[in-house]
Amino acid sequence: MSQPASPQPLLNVSQLTHLYAPGKGFCNVSFALWPGEVLGIVGESGSGKTTLLKSLSARLPPQQGQVHYGQEDLYRMSETQRRQLLRTEWGVVHQHPLDGLRPRVSAGGNIGERLMATGARHYGDIRATAQRWLEAVEIPAARIDDLPVTFSGGMQQRLQIARNLVTHPRLVFMDEPTGGLDVSVQARLLDLLRGLVRDLNLAVVIVTHDLGVARLLADRLLVMKAGDVVESGLTDRVLDDPRHPYTQLLVSSVLQN
Repeated sequence: MSQPASPQPLLNVSQLTHLYAPGKGFCNVSFALWPGEVLGIVGESGSGKTTLLKSLSARLPPQQGQVHYGQEDLYRMSETQRRQLLRTEWGVVHQHPLDGLRPRVSAGGNIGERLMATGARHYGDIRATAQRWLEAVEIPAARIDDLPVTFSGGMQQRLQIARNLVTHPRLVFMDEPTGGLDVSVQARLLDLLRGLVRDLNLAVVIVTHDLGVARLLADRLLVMKAGDVVESGLTDRVLDDPRHPYTQLLVSSVLQN
């Protein structure tokens, strides 16, 4: 990735902490995320990465530290302002896609709701945009009126991605977006995500335990162990020349499998 042209980070995190039990949660996390950059957060289950993602995305107030979105202190905003961010400038892609969809609302309706949150009102335009986005994420436009519960897991995840990206958000948070999918479906979804991130110049924070996913998508990595960031740096450097023993263990375990 080239040096960011923006004069300031899109997201600036300082000494962020949320511990709900000894070694559970995360402690003193700091980093900056620039427009168009993909940051991967990796580690084993229980390392604190998903809890961290919730605090970064305004869903879990930290016990200490700050998150600045541009010039704004995220947790000095009103609850209404934070909810508006999540509906417009931000997106959240959940591991379990039905957590991010309205299961009893049509596929087109799921996408249309997001458009309406940003002021769209013309039914024909909303439906046409929903059709284009279904096709963009490889869902037949003919299924626009079908319910998400009738879709396969991979299609549900692609629909969730379309719902989040239709408003061209500045920042997207992804929690294990390929988790639970079979290998062939994962590969197609990763190709789709790489193209959309590039074409829309998205800033992304992605949590994954899969180092292969991290290598394909992330520009930089944070490696977490028991709530602490034990290593960080450019993705290729971290994975090809890990410095911390824990990172070395993660990488070697992948190579041995």
